[in-house]
Amino acid sequence: MYTELSRRVQADGLQRRRYGYYWCHIVGTVSAFVLVWVGVVLLGNSWFQLVLAGLLALVSTQFGFLGHDAAHQQVFASKRWNEWTARVLSGAFTGLSYGWWISKHNRHHSAPNQEGKDPDIGPGVLALTPAVAVTKTGLAAQFARRQGWWFFPLLTLEGLNLHAESVKSVLRRAPVKHRGMEAGFLVVRLGGYVAALLLLLPPGKAAAFVGVQLAVFGVLLGGAFAPNHIGMPIVPAGLKVDFLRRQVLMSRNISGGRITGYAMGGLNYQIEHHLFPNMPRPNLKRAQPLVRAHCAEHGVAYTETSLLQSYRIITRYLNALGVRGQDPFRCPLVALYRV
Repeated sequence: MYTELSRRVQADGLQRRRYGYYWCHIVGTVSAFVLVWVGVVLLGNSWFQLVLAGLLALVSTQFGFLGHDAAHQQVFASKRWNEWTARVLSGAFTGLSYGWWISKHNRHHSAPNQEGKDPDIGPGVLALTPAVAVTKTGLAAQFARRQGWWFFPLLTLEGLNLHAESVKSVLRRAPVKHRGMEAGFLVVRLGGYVAALLLLLPPGKAAAFVGVQLAVFGVLLGGAFAPNHIGMPIVPAGLKVDFLRRQVLMSRNISGGRITGYAMGGLNYQIEHHLFPNMPRPNLKRAQPLVRAHCAEHGVAYTETSLLQSYRIITRYLNALGVRGQDPFRCPLVALYRV
């Protein structure tokens, strides 16, 4: 089934590079980054700096999306150019480790929502699967019963968590390509960031700036990735599913216009992205009618909803896991593919 769809996509030229789009986006985002810092310098000792902190978070989120695209080989024809673009944009501008993130993200793409394989649904503060939910005891179990309501407040800490995991990745013995370079990027981006704020602002305002920037960054980035898979079917560890169903049935698209697409960095076309991870972001919209029609032709459920409705689904799903330890969205095809 997937081979037939892939041929249609190739025939329509949807895998061709979009150099103009990406160069404009990169130059525009770098320019916005510089302008925000110029504004910080010119504004000086003022609480209006917190507005610029929010804008810096928005720009940092866009760098995160660009790094994601480059890591998926969407930007350039050269693998080396893509890797270094992702490494520089992620490290020097966003303060994240490319080496840590790409390893984790590749494992997610190879087996989305599959227990024991997808690191995004592993044990953590939140229980994202029934298997994890039933292990919670005491205060953790009580928290899990209301974890759906806590999910969005916790996103304010996601930016801090991503930076912390990035720093740990370059300090651990686990293999990270160009570890020294990545460490240098993190020192300049994170250390230089704090040092610059302390030079320009009183400690209290500097701390408030960092707090607002990290909180907004976490909400924007986490809020873009969360709707894609949370609340979709959980795949048992031993289940074997063909590639097209594995990517489509476990993913959710988000409807909306240009603002939604910008806010989600193209991840609103999550199904198309999972089927063709190296497809340039602006081509995903053009691929959607082909993918939807192909899924309808072969009886594969294609899920799309609004951003607000996806958040409602996430909240209900997480709370249901915490109360019953059961997945209310288990896939009806599981029985057909169980080994």
